[in-house]
Formats: sequence, C-alpha cells, structure tokens
Amino acid sequence: MKKLNVIVLFGGRSTEHEVSVRSAKAIADSLDRSKFNVTPIAISKRGTWLRGPAVERALETGGAVLEGEERVTLLPDPTSREVVSLRDQLQNEEAISVVFPVLHGKYGEDGALQGLLEMANLPYVGCGVLSSALNMDKILQKQVLAYHGIPIVKFAEVRGERWKTSSEHVITEIETVFHKRYPLFVKPANTGSSVGISKARNQEQLRGALQLALEYDVKAIVEEGVDRIREIETSVLGNHHPEASVCGEIIPATEFYDYDSKYNDDRTQLVIPAAVSGATAQQIQEIAKRAYIALECRGLSRVDFFVTKDSPAKIYLNEINTLPGFTNMSMYPKLWEASGVMFPQLVEKLISLAVQEWEEKQGLRTSV
Repeated sequence: MKKLNVIVLFGGRSTEHEVSVRSAKAIADSLDRSKFNVTPIAISKRGTWLRGPAVERALETGGAVLEGEERVTLLPDPTSREVVSLRDQLQNEEAISVVFPVLHGKYGEDGALQGLLEMANLPYVGCGVLSSALNMDKILQKQVLAYHGIPIVKFAEVRGERWKTSSEHVITEIETVFHKRYPLFVKPANTGSSVGISKARNQEQLRGALQLALEYDVKAIVEEGVDRIREIETSVLGNHHPEASVCGEIIPATEFYDYDSKYNDDRTQLVIPAAVSGATAQQIQEIAKRAYIALECRGLSRVDFFVTKDSPAKIYLNEINTLPGFTNMSMYPKLWEASGVMFPQLVEKLISLAVQEWEEKQGLRTSV
C-alpha cells in the first residue's frame, strides 16, 4: 500500500505559536511511519516557511520556531501539489497527499491558510474557508448560532475605531445593553486560547478590559457573565454526519479559564467524563452537532458550553474552536480517548476525513 505524504504545518504569526509547536509534535509523533511519510513544515513568527534542523529543534524543545537555513513555500498552483525549496531555485519535491494544519489563531484557523490550500487544490484537515472564518470571529459565530436557535448568552460588539474616538459613549451603550449588570466578559473577537480575555466587575474594569482586547484585534465582544456556571466541553468529529464525544469539565486554577490556566497552571483540572446527568450530556452533544452543521464545520471542532448549577440546568454554547489544541493538556484528544478513540486513531481519522472532503469537491464543475 502506497504511503500518504503528510505535511504537518505549524507555528505561525499568532499569539498561540508555542501552543501550535506542542500540538504539532504530538501529531507528528503519533503518525504510523509504515502508513505515512511525515514532513514537518514550520512558519516562524515573522511568517517565514521553513523545514530542516531549525524545525526539528523547535519540535524537540517546544519553543518558538527560529529562522532557519532552508526556506520553503507552497505554491497556490493546483498543478504543483508540492512544497518547493527556495534555497537556490525552485526544486520539485514529493507530491503532497494531505496537509495537517496545526496553526491556532490568526493566519492559521481563520480561513487565510485554508484559502491558500484551496487554491493549491490540496486536501487538508479541518474546516474550510467560510467555516474557519466564521468560527474564528466570535461575533459572527454567535450571530449565526442565534439565527439557528442555539442557546447563547447575551453579547455586544465594540469596534476599535469607535472605541478610539468615542470610548465614553461605548461604555454607556454597553451598560445600557446589559442594564448595568456586572460581571461582563470581554474578549478580542478573533483570537483563541483565551488570549486577551478579561472579567470586568465594574465600569473601570470594563474600560481596561476593552483597551486590552482591542490591542489584539480590531473588534471586541462583550458577553454577559452568568452566575454559578460550569465549563463543559465536547469534541466533534466528522464531515456531513458528525459525532460528539463524551463531555468533559474544565475546573480552572484561576477564577476563569485564561491562557495561563489552560497551558501553564498544573492546578487546572480536566474532569473526564464530566459529572453531569445523562440527559444533560445528551443535550450538550445534540446542540454541539447542530451548531457544527449550522456553521458548516468539517473534520473536527471542540465545542465549549456554560452549564448553570441550577436545577434544571441551563445550557449555553460558549464558542466553537475549529483547530483545537493537541497538547498533553488538550481536551479535544482526551475526550475522544475517553470515548474509545485513541490519539493515533484520531489523527488517522482526521486525515481520512480530509481526503474524503477533497474527493467530494473534485466532482464539482469549474466551468459552465
């Protein structure tokens, strides 16, 4: 049986660069070399595409990708299907079978990279251009979810340009929307891994939270704070007929699940399976699959919920992450492991789903 040539693409111009490196190592290490030829390609924080010793060092150390001696690129040319070297001149390399992008955040999971891979007509793991862009933008994501009747918390949008010129008016408008009820959560609209998120308990903290969020993106989302909630997650896998894993619970080391709690604080607890009733778990799984289909997700997504401690519990979909982490602390693979799908099986399944999605699109007409 012919081996598939898999490019594991990681790093990137993102605040989640180091997380991407750790995820990529776990994925590359899991791939069966009797079935796959694996080539790690890294993108530095400057945006340089690299392979070779600098890339291998980053994978081993888990640190940022440093500029290396072998620069490469991917041509947006469907007749090429190759990574080419830029050392001396363009040189043909072995044809790519599938790309496994492991780039979290901007330029990796927001549709930008997916557009390049579509232009090159390459199979790739994960959601397409539209779904990636919609899910990366927390505001547009919530607007689509609301249209489909998915339960979400009240939210408001703040544009950076308006904040610069009319910050006091913005504060007044937000307090009007939420009836001056605090706490509120403020996030950049287009980042992941809880980067730039703050909890505001009063007007002064709201002002600081917006200032911080708008340092990371041109718009921010403000969300209602719900009392006495649990953070429950499920992992979704599939294309047109997705499946949802068992539910897990995040018990953050800090007051809420920020970047340090997620990746650096050993006190954060991941409880799998979550201690919720069978009926609640089933409801979460069904909502997750409905949202996945509504937002045209493919391959994989982790779906995060707030579940109140009331009786009966209220369930709110918090957000969908289309390229979740694959580190040793990441919920996506852990939830599937608890559901009976081991890490290597999961990675192979994702590659298979990518090829299936690509093959389906090859049958579409490209001319009248």
